[in-house]
Amino acid sequence: MNPFFLGIDVAKAKLDCALLLPEGKLRHKTVPNTPEGFDTLRVWLRKSGAEPVHVCMEATGVYWEGVAEYMAAFDSVCVSVINPSQIKAFGASELVRTKTDRVDAGLIARFCAERRPPPWQAPSPTEQALRAMVLRLDALQRMRTQERNRLKVARATVREGIEAHVHWLDTQIEALAKKIRDHIDQDPGMHDKHELLMSIPGLGERTIAVLLAFYGDPDRFGNARQAVAFAGLDPRHHESGSSVKVPPHMSKIGHAFMRKALYMPAMVALNRTDWGSRFHQRLTTAGKPPMVIIGAMMRKLVHVAFGVLKSRRPFDPSLHGA
Repeated sequence: MNPFFLGIDVAKAKLDCALLLPEGKLRHKTVPNTPEGFDTLRVWLRKSGAEPVHVCMEATGVYWEGVAEYMAAFDSVCVSVINPSQIKAFGASELVRTKTDRVDAGLIARFCAERRPPPWQAPSPTEQALRAMVLRLDALQRMRTQERNRLKVARATVREGIEAHVHWLDTQIEALAKKIRDHIDQDPGMHDKHELLMSIPGLGERTIAVLLAFYGDPDRFGNARQAVAFAGLDPRHHESGSSVKVPPHMSKIGHAFMRKALYMPAMVALNRTDWGSRFHQRLTTAGKPPMVIIGAMMRKLVHVAFGVLKSRRPFDPSLHGA
């Protein structure tokens, strides 16, 4: 039986769906991005005889998570979650000049039929909860920074309110940080992984929580290079003939939050650890500029963390020249 392919363009309030039939025709359906909307979509697929069906959607924000988890629970459904850059490139290859939610859904369905992306593996409930908490903690910290910046230039009429908000944010951040620690300690598997990551010089409690939230199950990645690419830390090369030779740079085609979370740990590792100092010295001797060295250390931290979690052995400084 030829499988059906369903492309979903995800928005906060709705899901634009395009079902690619075996004969090549498209059927469209728009449903709310709610549990009730997911049920409506499931009924529509059954009425269309779309079993089995390969569902594909872009990883944009967090709005796709609900429908992905819902659809992945059915045996007759294969769910793939892909990088939005892949759809953008695929649309360019088809010379698509119109961009609407309906057109994008059809494009995703055709991409799924042609490329057959691998199935998405849903994180465990423990990882999902931890991921939600570390993202919320980051949001609170950004709000606190914004309010503190406003406080520097605030007039007396609003200063008291800003100070009260900063105090509330401090309280919430402290409480959430404790909740994250308790969440990790109460799960034996996650606690053991936390102890392994603690052995890596340069990593602190909050960075380890982020790594556990997104890399807690190393089996989701085929190798360390895939783990690096997930964060968009892989190097990008651009050469053509003898006249075009752009210096390699970070691709940034990946999770921006991971790159942000690894920047300061990379600085700490380079300047305050033996193995990081040796790494810094080697790249400096090779003529690498400072920002390239920082990016290389961010990439190195992912490699090391992935290796520690995969092998289930603590960090070995002798493997890194220390």
